[in-house]
Parts: sequence; C-alpha cells; structure tokens
Amino acid sequence: MAIKQLTPEQVHAMSLEEKDTWWLKNIYRGDMPQLTLRSGITGMLLGAFLSLTNVYIGARTGWSLGVGITSVILAFGLFKVLSRMGLGRDMTVLENNAMQSIATSAGYINAPLFTSLAAYSMVTTTIIPMGRAMIWMFVLAILGVLFAFPMKKRFINDEQLPFPEGMAAGVVMDALHESDEKEGLFKAKLLIGGGLVSAALELLRDDKVMRALFALKSIPHYYDEIFYHGRLADLLKRWGVSPGLRGIPFNELTIRFDTSLIFVATGGLMGIRTGVSLLLGGVLNYWILAPLLIQHGIILPRNGHYGFGQITIWALWGGVACMTTSSLYAFFSKPKVILDAFKGLSRKGGARDVLADIELPVKLSIIGVPLVGAVVVVLGKVWFGIEWWLGILAIPLVFVFSLIAVNSTAITAITPTGALGKLTQLTYGVLAPKNITTNLMTAGITAEVASNTANLLMDIKPGYMLGGKPRHQAVGHVLGAIAGLVLSVPVWYLVLIQGDIGRYGTEQLPVPSALTWKAVAEVLMKGLDFLHPTAKTAVLVGAIIGIVVEVTKQLTRNRFPLSAVALGLAFILNFTDIWSMFLGSFLFWLLERRSAAWHRKREQASRLSTTGPGGATEPPPAPVERPWYALASENTEAICAGVIAGGSLMGIGLSVLGVLVLPDVLEAESLTRALGEVLSFLPK
Repeated sequence: MAIKQLTPEQVHAMSLEEKDTWWLKNIYRGDMPQLTLRSGITGMLLGAFLSLTNVYIGARTGWSLGVGITSVILAFGLFKVLSRMGLGRDMTVLENNAMQSIATSAGYINAPLFTSLAAYSMVTTTIIPMGRAMIWMFVLAILGVLFAFPMKKRFINDEQLPFPEGMAAGVVMDALHESDEKEGLFKAKLLIGGGLVSAALELLRDDKVMRALFALKSIPHYYDEIFYHGRLADLLKRWGVSPGLRGIPFNELTIRFDTSLIFVATGGLMGIRTGVSLLLGGVLNYWILAPLLIQHGIILPRNGHYGFGQITIWALWGGVACMTTSSLYAFFSKPKVILDAFKGLSRKGGARDVLADIELPVKLSIIGVPLVGAVVVVLGKVWFGIEWWLGILAIPLVFVFSLIAVNSTAITAITPTGALGKLTQLTYGVLAPKNITTNLMTAGITAEVASNTANLLMDIKPGYMLGGKPRHQAVGHVLGAIAGLVLSVPVWYLVLIQGDIGRYGTEQLPVPSALTWKAVAEVLMKGLDFLHPTAKTAVLVGAIIGIVVEVTKQLTRNRFPLSAVALGLAFILNFTDIWSMFLGSFLFWLLERRSAAWHRKREQASRLSTTGPGGATEPPPAPVERPWYALASENTEAICAGVIAGGSLMGIGLSVLGVLVLPDVLEAESLTRALGEVLSFLPK
C-alpha cells in the first residue's frame, strides 16, 4: 500500500496538534504487534553480527555503515522462509521496524572504539580496560536516546523532514510487507530492480574483487581508471589532458566522476533545494576557495598531495559555523514547538498532546538528561581526568551539536560526527589548553552522543511513516546497544588489539579516524594561533550566512530556495559525493516536473472529452497507461530505496570480504597458481 504523507503545503499550514491528530487517525496502527519477543531477539542477533562488520570496516576505513535496510531485508527473508517451512509466521511490518531499530543501534554503537577511545589509547599509550569501555559507550548511547525524543516533535512530527535513509527503510518495509496489492508488487519490482543495478555497479567498482577474479588476466587500464573510485582524471591524463584549477589537478580537489549510485539515490530522496544548496556550497569551496588558498600557500600539502583531508582542515570551520547558527536559529525561532514538547509536564499547559500515551514522556528526558549527564561527568573525571566544570560544560554542548547533527541527518542522511568532534576539540583547545586527554574525551562525549541522537531519529522516521509506537523504538535502541557491545567489544579487544597498543596505526589496524582525532588534538595543543586568519574570517562569514538564510526562509514562508545546513555541510563533504547527490535531486526534480505537466494535459483532455456538443455529458475516456517518467516520479522512494539497499548490501559484503579474505587471497601466490591450474581445464 502507498504510504500516506502530508503535502508540503499541509506541512507548512497545519499546526503541530493538527499534524499529530492526522497521524493518529490515518497512520497509527496501535493493535499491530511491534516489539515482540521474536523481533527483539532477531534484532539483537542481527545487530550483534552487523556490529562486527562495522568494527572491521571502521578500523580500516574510519566509516560506520548504516545497517538498517540490510537488517530489514535479512529479517524479512528469514521469516518468509520459516513461514513456508511451517516453522512460524511472517513478521508484521511493525515487528520488522522494531527489529531494525535494535539492529541499527547495535551496528553503530561501537564507533568510539576506532575514534575517540583509540585516539586516547594512542596518546596515553595505555589500553582502556574492556569493561570500562563498554560502560562508557553504553552511558553515551542512553544519553543520546534521552536527547533524541524531545527533538522528535520538531524534526519528525512538525517539520516532517525526510531523513533519507530512514525514509528508504520505511519504503523498503512497506514494499516487502504490503506486496499482495498490485501497487505493492510494482514497488517491490522497482525496489529489486534498482537494488540489482546498484549492487552490480558496486561489484564492478571493487578493485580487490575484480583483481581477484581476473588474477590470471590483465585488467584493461581504462576499465581500471573508470570504475575503481571513478578516477576519470587519471584516464584523461593518459590521453595528455590534465584538467585542473589554478594548476591544481581536479583529483587533488576531490572533483572527479563517481560511478556509484548510492549518493545519487540519496539525492533523489533529499530534494532539489538541498541538492542545489550542496552544489552551491561545493562549487564555492572546491572550485573557488580551495584552489585560491592552495595557490597562496594557506592550504598545505601532505606527502605531496592536497585532497579532501588537507582542504577540510581549513574549510570545516566556516561550514560548521554556518550549520551551527542556522540550526540554533531554526530551533529557537519556533518556541511553540519547544513549549508543546513540555506541555505534558504541567496541568495548566495549553493545547493537549494527542500522542501523550504513545510518545516517550518528555518528563523522562527532563529527569534523565541531568542524571545520566552526571554519570558521564563522574566517569569522565574518574577514568579520563576531565575536570568537573569541563565535563559539566560538555552536556549543554551535546544539545547544541545534536541540533546540528540531526539537521544534517534529516536532510542528507549524513551525520557529520567527525566535524562536530573537531569543533569540540577547538572549543576545549581554548578552555583547557595543553590538556590533550580532555580535548579528546570531551570531543568523544559531544560527537558520539550527537551521533546517537541523530541516528535514533533516523530510525524513528520509518516507524512514524508506518504507524509504529516511538516508545518501542526507544526500548529497541537500548536493547541494540547491549547487543552491539556484548559481541563487538570483546572481538575488538581479544582479536584485533590483542593487548598490544602498538597495533594501533599499523597496516593490520590503521584506525584512520582515531589518527585524525589525535592529530587535531596535537595541533590544538599549540593554541589558536595555528588557525589561519582566513579560517577565522570564514567562521564569522559562515555564522552570518547561516542566520541570514534561515531568516530569509522564515520571511518568505519557506519559499527561499536554499538550505543553510546543506550549504555548510558542503564544506565538510568531498565534491564527488556532493555532485552525485545534486545529480540525483536534479534528475528526480525533472521527472517530477515532466510528470506534473503530463497530468495537467490529461486533466485538460479529460474535461474536454467529457463535455460533448451542446454541453451534453459523455462517458469519461478510457484510462491511459502512464508514461515511464510519471511512474518513476510517483515511485521515487521505492526506486531510491532499492538503489540504496542494493548498493549498501553489496558494499557491506565486499567490505567485509575485502578486510577478512581478499588481502590474503591476493598475497597467496600459491593459491593463485592453483586457481590457474583449475581454470586451465575449463572450456576456452
């Protein structure tokens, strides 16, 4: 069945109480099983398994992969098979949704292992005890849950922001579980088709897999350059063409063609306003400012190269400032939404909260944040030597950074954890100069809690779309935190570290994110003098732009075509991803416009054909098959969700395979020779 949603006009015109009443009447499915024993156990088991993939991938690449869609498809397939074997019944759509909340929480809770905690261990040359690490990460996860639910009223209930990855998960679940209907079957076919195309392309892009498959043959270098990370500029260089700006090659500015469809599909879900804003910010940063700053020696190379890392050292300050001021202004410019979230605490409160029996009580956050925050402060002092007042200050900073993280995640599905960590490191570089451990661990508090908050709201989005209970997803998040810690932390300590601090930063355990955190902390020990005057100017300009854009949106009743959060975010993303997201938003915008024009023509033709000569009424014309662009526009979510799901599934599988298997395969010459002997007997 098609998921019911408010139109943009309704979102703008209706009050929060009207939106909540509409949702309760049209979407809510209170009697359907949700957080059941089997959905809880399935979510914890799948989450524990998927948390291991993130541990391995995060240790080698610094990235945490979203596992929500992966868990949804795996759980659906598992119970479909069990049902056909007569060993159970299919999961309900809300059971699957509760399950994905648990699995997703388990999947990303272990991020501190290869970021702040690993950086702390490298700086102090001591390994944090395993039990201490588990308690620390669990407390931060709980604090993220408590911060998330007061924000749900604004970002999901009132603003109805897309949260693209969460929306994709909701569409996937709706297509899978409601596929008895003709429309559901069609959406499922689109979803599967998009997934297969995206997965096939990800397979072609993986250099380790392709080199392993073609170990006995040479891979054409043209194929190599186009598909492996989209290094089209290298291919052009072979033809004597060296594109660049101010003498800086495009590759050094992250300006290159990428063959992945995942970010294109993400752009399709985020919309044209966000896509244009990202492109505008990206062009300003990478096409204008970065080449100019490199030319004047302000952005410096590392090991002879510039690239994303070196450019971001300068660019992130202005970008984060823009995101900060716009997020704060947007939040506090709607005091009614904030007050509505707290009305349930007072019997005198004005309009009633029609979802009071379904939402997680705001009172729980009002009481819980100070209590859990106090636990964080005490543990920070006892375990990591963070002074009391510095630890206390980190709690309100979590609120500020959570606003930024949620705003970014809501419109792009990207949580800027690294940038927020660096902003905290800068703050404490001023407040606690020369104290590198405080710098690292306070950044760990703010960045990780903000990340948990944003990701929880991403998980709540599909539940809101499908009519689930938010309380169940809050409980699921806690269960997932336990599942992720119980398995992934022992594996990290017993399998990867093995009691040897020297393994950090090696080929076996490179932890690139932790190295970045450590490097920033070491630079900040020198004081703010390291920050170039142009970067300080960028902070001021970015802060002003963030406020101006938000004020303009408010004055024009949300018709202003730019997003301040997306503008700022463009300064901490590489241009390749920015371009892909813009391309997706633009393509689906074109489809939407062409589809709207077709529908207008059909309506005009229908009105003319139903009125005969002399005003006589005639039967309406027979239905006309919709053109492909109309079908694509009407099923944007299903197409994009399929592309994201297929590419993500293949990406996770290839990443795990590459980390665990392929390096050994490629280095084992004897195995390669053995494969050659086997293949030699096959028909030519």
